[in-house]
Amino acid sequence: MSAPTHGSHGLSGARALVTGGASGIGAAVVERLRADGARVVVLDRVDPGGDPDAVQADLADDAAVRRAVEQAVERLGGLDVLVNNAGIGAQGTVEDNDDDEWHRVLDVNVVGTVRVTRAALPHLRRSDHAVVVTTCSIAATAGLPRRALYSATKGALQSLVLAMAADHLAEGVRFCAINPGTADTPWVQRLLDSADDPARERAALEARQPSGRLVTADEVAHAVASLADPRSGATTGTALAVDGGMQGLRLPGRRA
Repeated sequence: MSAPTHGSHGLSGARALVTGGASGIGAAVVERLRADGARVVVLDRVDPGGDPDAVQADLADDAAVRRAVEQAVERLGGLDVLVNNAGIGAQGTVEDNDDDEWHRVLDVNVVGTVRVTRAALPHLRRSDHAVVVTTCSIAATAGLPRRALYSATKGALQSLVLAMAADHLAEGVRFCAINPGTADTPWVQRLLDSADDPARERAALEARQPSGRLVTADEVAHAVASLADPRSGATTGTALAVDGGMQGLRLPGRRA
């Protein structure tokens, strides 16, 4: 596979599909890709809220996912970038979630990503600079308390990204992952609001990251855009940590 010659204009004109793009990190990714000149369709299970460039599907429904991907590709006239961002959370130790909850979260976070990717691959293969960027988590590489189920799904996703990168390299499709630390998103805020002492819980989350603060959605979006850019054409099978140093740094005075 020869080096690309089409990447001088970055994401300008790229055709992108972002799952879970209605809020949080996904919405920030959509905004960033559009600002960089990409044409973006949002795929989300919630009502798109008037966004004309949106399709609706539950990732647990394979037929609905396939229809939504086809609708998105028809609107875009093809597909160059897929951002697998949609997912759901879970709290608790390995004892705290029953089988139904394990099946539900695995089905959305892991199998849902599989459903979208396999529906998109025939279209990505036609692109000169195809890339799939998947939102994983620091939970894939660091043991976090009361996140057993969630961590299992994110670890599975990171391994899946590596396997897909190997399988599809010769076809010219790149696969990368983003591993955010705890991000300042509506989902995290809902978790904080449910805590006995939200301010103390937020301070603990901030202290857990060596930077001493939560990651912003815009910082994650910047990383996604960088990996999706055709000028990153030699980057595949990579998991990029956007975590304030949590994965690799151990600083004195910071809580591990």
